[in-house]
Amino acid sequence: MNYNDFDKTAAYGKLSALAKTWKCDFVSKLDAGRVKDCVTPMAGGLSYSWAAKSIDEEVLALLQAAADEQELIGKYQALLDGEIINTGENRKVLHQLLRGQLGKDVVFEGKNLGAFYREELDRFSVFADDVRAGRITGSTGKAFTRAVQIGIGGSDLGPRALYLALEAAGGKPKIGAAFISNVDPDDASAVIAASPLEETIFVLVSKSGTTQETLANELFVKGKLRKAGLDPAKHLAAVTSETSPLAHNPDYLDSFYIDDFIGGRYSSTSAVGGVILSLAFGPETFRELLAGAHEADARALNPDIRANAALLDALAGVWERNFLGYPCTAILPYSQALSRFPAHLQQLDMESNGKRVNRFGVPVNYSTGPVVFGEPGTNGQHSFYQLLHQGTDIVPLQFVGFAESQRGDDVEVDGSASQAKLKANLAAQIVAFAKGKGDANPNKEFPGGRPSSLIYGKRLDPKALGALLAHFENKVMFQGFIWNLNSFDQEGVQLGKVLARKALAGNSGDSALDAYSGILGIGK
Repeated sequence: MNYNDFDKTAAYGKLSALAKTWKCDFVSKLDAGRVKDCVTPMAGGLSYSWAAKSIDEEVLALLQAAADEQELIGKYQALLDGEIINTGENRKVLHQLLRGQLGKDVVFEGKNLGAFYREELDRFSVFADDVRAGRITGSTGKAFTRAVQIGIGGSDLGPRALYLALEAAGGKPKIGAAFISNVDPDDASAVIAASPLEETIFVLVSKSGTTQETLANELFVKGKLRKAGLDPAKHLAAVTSETSPLAHNPDYLDSFYIDDFIGGRYSSTSAVGGVILSLAFGPETFRELLAGAHEADARALNPDIRANAALLDALAGVWERNFLGYPCTAILPYSQALSRFPAHLQQLDMESNGKRVNRFGVPVNYSTGPVVFGEPGTNGQHSFYQLLHQGTDIVPLQFVGFAESQRGDDVEVDGSASQAKLKANLAAQIVAFAKGKGDANPNKEFPGGRPSSLIYGKRLDPKALGALLAHFENKVMFQGFIWNLNSFDQEGVQLGKVLARKALAGNSGDSALDAYSGILGIGK
């Protein structure tokens, strides 16, 4: 397998030459024929429409050549087969294995990791069933009616986004869930105030067992439990690695395990997301989500970019980022169920591909990951769409929408239901961004030519949600491969942690750090 910088490939040179003379007017001339023709099937009953993307047959052919030259499918298969892909930490990358096997048996230090992940899935499924049935109770014997996850970063963003999506999709959780992530004590305090402690189980998530924010919040929660006369050991479960201080620890009802081959932002389909989602909605719902993700992972092995939505999405983003010069992308789900999905994708994308050196530590000479942001529609329309429509930068847009509402609860106003209004707004925005509008008054002129894609389906159910999650994970993976990055470490989060510890210790030796510590009242 060859790992080359993107700008050293023949495809890069050809794409660069094409971009210099690129005149894309078919986005502004979008018609029904293109909308019909430019659709790629996805897993989970979803489809990927790229009709409003600024790509034609010539660009598609060069992007296919780039994928082939950079051996993107071969690298994905190597990942699935358990090769060392995370070069920064000398680790395998195995989050797809959580959903089902697509490569060789992956064995590490005599342990079959696929079997290990299945065993943990079975273990926390039984645990969730026992809690939901009242066979495991709190310290006063009351059944649990609420679960609170304590974790930060990948231990919070993905699981929280998935919980809210399943809840809004009519999941009717038997055990309601909440999340504590921020070390700001107001976060934990607010969640505790809204939780009946006798009936609350806390899920502590820290792979290392040493995450500063998470352990601070654990101590906060334990203090509240003891103050209420409750035994914390009867109200806490842990998700961690087998080598952490939380493992095999009698201070928890049980501990469930992941390993160093599951990165935080890719861990939602492990026990990190599985325990809280199985407690809330039942293990069968979580397994449906895994099935959708596995189907998406399998489809991502297709070398034909027209038939591989994740690969096509990734390469379209590379065309826009490297050759059209667009620095950002917006995630715009027209579904309240996906209200926190953009926040998860911010971490997934920017923590993975926000890198300036390649997988060997050598600086690259081209742009890598874009800035990712977003909000659900129609809220975003009344927020930042002004810049998207008429600002000086073109921002590629990724829309998500569904034919049916999630709960089936609606109202008709002015001759149409709210779900119809939502879908009408989505269709209108795609066309408005693409075609724009001329006007004699420059203030009312819309230049158009703003590219977008649309992922759509009938309804957001657990299988579709799993497919959507895996689609973006695989998109980010493919972009990392083509840019020759290591998408699976996150050194960028470490420096701030080191300096924070110095600030807390006092007299850091850095006059600026000490000065800021002083004006913020640290140590007073």
